[in-house]
Amino acid sequence: MSSDFVAAIDLGSNSFHMIVARIVNGHVQVLDRLREMVQLAAGLDSHHRLSAESQQRALDCLARFGQRLRHIPPARLRIVGTNTLRQARNSAEFVARAEQLLGHRVEIVSGQEEARLIYLGVAHSVGDVAGERLVVDIGGGSTELIIGEKFDPVHLASLRMGCVSMTRGCFDDGRITASRLRDAELLVQLNLEPVREAYLAGGWQMATGASGSIKAIQDVIVGEGWSREEITLDGLRRLRAALLEVRDTAGVASRWQLEPARARVFVGGFVILHGLCEALNVEHMEVSEGALREGLIYDLLGRIRHEDVRDRTIADVICRFGLDEAQAGRVSAAALDLLRQARGTWGLAGKEMRHVLERAARLHEIGLLLTHDQYHKHGAYVLAHSDLPGYSRNDQQLLSALVRRHRRSFPANAFADLPKDWAGPARRLCVLLRLAVVLHRGRSNEPLPPIGLRVERQRVHLCFPEGWLAEHPLTRADLQIEARLLRKAGFELRFGGSPSAV
Repeated sequence: MSSDFVAAIDLGSNSFHMIVARIVNGHVQVLDRLREMVQLAAGLDSHHRLSAESQQRALDCLARFGQRLRHIPPARLRIVGTNTLRQARNSAEFVARAEQLLGHRVEIVSGQEEARLIYLGVAHSVGDVAGERLVVDIGGGSTELIIGEKFDPVHLASLRMGCVSMTRGCFDDGRITASRLRDAELLVQLNLEPVREAYLAGGWQMATGASGSIKAIQDVIVGEGWSREEITLDGLRRLRAALLEVRDTAGVASRWQLEPARARVFVGGFVILHGLCEALNVEHMEVSEGALREGLIYDLLGRIRHEDVRDRTIADVICRFGLDEAQAGRVSAAALDLLRQARGTWGLAGKEMRHVLERAARLHEIGLLLTHDQYHKHGAYVLAHSDLPGYSRNDQQLLSALVRRHRRSFPANAFADLPKDWAGPARRLCVLLRLAVVLHRGRSNEPLPPIGLRVERQRVHLCFPEGWLAEHPLTRADLQIEARLLRKAGFELRFGGSPSAV
């Protein structure tokens, strides 16, 4: 029997969650769960900046989580931030402090990626159903709606409303009145309007909720005897009347024995769930224990098993944009061959370096769909702003940056905006990508000869079989131009000689 430890942390807008599991013969065995209501979203000011107090509150929580993660390798841990960190203008500052504290990378995921991971966690945590399932997750700053079948999401939506943001906007002083409820309900309908028709027509057979807010609502409804085990629309309507009776947050905490932090955001979460169920005709909703953190574990397990969703994403993008797969394959193979020869000297060892270079090579021509002129810029924009399942915001930024600089100008500060641990490697990976593109500019099926590569700091020497460059004057001319472009980035490119000299 083989076993391995994996872990995931969800830096949510309301709560931080951590899960530690063991993979035993391919199955996930949960060993530990931790949750703290940090309410990070409450620390966002009017300028969308996280306050020092909220950052410290979050870091104190992560320090406690960190003790549990000391013996888990980086490749077996994922830490993701969601809506609040997507919105915060100073999120990079907080992420840097969190990474220093934990010694692990923190990813900020898009709303679509968050929804995909939530669905994955739910699908593995509840019983299988025939047909499609609607999944609802109410976070602190956003609400995710997903329709999927088995383990595959079909429709994904992330709405910018959550239990913390709704509470701050409509119930900030804790008072609950009929007029405030109506205003909040109208706000829910306005946020839901762009996707309502699509989700009504989705044809799902089962509705599942997945979040602390939804679980708390279920506990109240069942505890009051309004339902035996699931959330019902009738139970939600009764709960609305009860909230008007208790009048404020203190009454909520007292009547239903909720912890103060949960009671403060309870009515905000309720309004969202009630509004969604009314608008989408959800009569019954089961509640799943699994959500984003479980989805992270299963996504991580896929990567460990070489079933990385990012590879499927790349294949889907290639198909959608009608890329020349033969050319993408040629450039990718050449880039990886150069990487094989340079990785030791340039510090580019490891699977992730290979994956990043290969994916950038396969997608480097994506901008051609729009126009040939400046297609590298168009391609970078597409990759930076598309929904790419499996990719964090930083992952997309890195991929976009490599595509942006795979041809033409290559300034020395081209990768200055990337995270520090990637800025240096990205420059060197980009050199390899640029060389592979130059070598295959002719788009010929004729295989390249054995090409040797020797690197030393900023020096790059390509070695060709004797006489080959003389027989290919256009390639020689392209390499001369490339040498001038690389010089601006601080690299010295030389070429000629024999591969045996390398």
